Amino acid sequence: MGQLEPAVWWQIRRAGNLKPATYRCPLCGGQLPALSEHMLMLPEGRPQGRRHAHTECVLAARRQGKLPTRGEWLAAQRAAHGPTGWRGWLAKLRGR
Repeated sequence: MGQLEPAVWWQIRRAGNLKPATYRCPLCGGQLPALSEHMLMLPEGRPQGRRHAHTECVLAARRQGKLPTRGEWLAAQRAAHGPTGWRGWLAKLRGR
C-alpha cells in the first residue's frame, strides 16, 4: 500500500497529461503512467502536496469513507459543532 500525507480533506479532480512520466499511486503503490486517465489529489487544496493516483484507487478510497472532500468535512464539522457565524449567534439567542 502507498503512503499519503495526513489531511482532513482533499480536493480531487480528473487528470491526464502528455508528459512522458510515470508516477507512483499513493493509495496502492503501483505505477501510474501520466498518459493514462487518472486523478489528481490535493491535500486540503494545497497544490504543493498534490499526488497523482489511479482513478479506481481514488473511487475505492472514497467509497470506504477515506479522502473526504472539503464540503463533506465542513458538513461533518457543522454537524458536530452546530451552526457557526450569524446562524450560531441567532441560535444562541433563541436558546437552542
